[in-house]
Amino acid sequence: MTDRGRGSARVAAEAGAVAFVCAACGVALTGPLIRLPAVPEAPYHAWSEADEPRPLPATVPSGHYAIETEPYGAPLVVAEVPGPVMPRQGQHWNADGKPLVSRGPRGNIVVNPDDARGLELEHAAPACCGASPDGGMNQVCACGTLVATLSSDCAMPYELHLSAAHVRPVRP
Repeated sequence: MTDRGRGSARVAAEAGAVAFVCAACGVALTGPLIRLPAVPEAPYHAWSEADEPRPLPATVPSGHYAIETEPYGAPLVVAEVPGPVMPRQGQHWNADGKPLVSRGPRGNIVVNPDDARGLELEHAAPACCGASPDGGMNQVCACGTLVATLSSDCAMPYELHLSAAHVRPVRP
C-alpha cells in the first residue's frame, strides 16, 4: 500500500468510518465508509432519453453510506392510495391495476454499489437492463448468505441496500 493509501485509510478511520461485513462469515463487503445524515435524493437523469440503457448515477456518493428509514424491497402489497412503491422510486401497479407499496424491512444500509466487494447476483426480479429490488434480496456473499438488495435497472435509483439483519459494521 502506498503512503497515500495509508493516509486515506487513516483519515477515514479518524472520521468515524466503518466497513460492513457479512454477519454470517465475517467477510468484508465494503471498505471504510462514512455515514451521511440521510439517504440523498436520487440524482436526476433523463434515462428515457439515453442512447443506451445503463444504471442511473448512484444515489449515495462513493465512500459513504446512509440508513434507509422507510420500508424497502419485498414484499410489495396493495395500497389504499397510490404513492411511491419504495423510497426514490415511482409508482407501481399490480396486474389488476391496484397501487403497490413496499412492506420490506426498514433500517437497510444504503451504499454506492461500486463500493461493494465480493457480492454476486443471486436472482433479480424482472427489469429491462439491470437488477430490480421488487423481488427482495438479490446479492449473495461468498458464503452463500443473501445480504443485500441491488437496484441497478436503468429506470431505478442506482443503490445497494445492505440488510441490517445480515451485515454488521466494524471499525477499519
